[in-house]
Amino acid sequence: QLQLVESGGGLVQPGGSLRLSCATSAFTLDNGFTLDDYAISWFRQAPGKEREGVSGIRSSDGSTHYADSVNGRFTISRDNAKNTVYLQMNSLKPEDTAVYYCAAGLDYLWTGWSPDEDDYDYWGQGTQVTVSS
Repeated sequence: QLQLVESGGGLVQPGGSLRLSCATSAFTLDNGFTLDDYAISWFRQAPGKEREGVSGIRSSDGSTHYADSVNGRFTISRDNAKNTVYLQMNSLKPEDTAVYYCAAGLDYLWTGWSPDEDDYDYWGQGTQVTVSS
């Protein structure tokens, strides 16, 4: 099993920043693929709303992708040496309040980034982000 563990959530005032981390396990899976074959993406789910894709980083070329709602404010990055993916969140707004999840999906057949949760096989437990004064 590929394991993902999020951390870094918390309470922050509007306009503030947080950095989320997604630590991943690093061993060969039963399907023959390795961690390097997986795209890692961040999703969030606010109370009463569906889970939405926020940002992702592809395994094939390391390209980064963002939802329109966070583009220009959030930055995703991947430290392969530490098997960790980060989400730097700046200029936070109350509407960014949600539980944030990282997820891993095999992306060798994708034509682009997928914000569809059905394309992801492994999920972390989530970390709460609350933006409030």
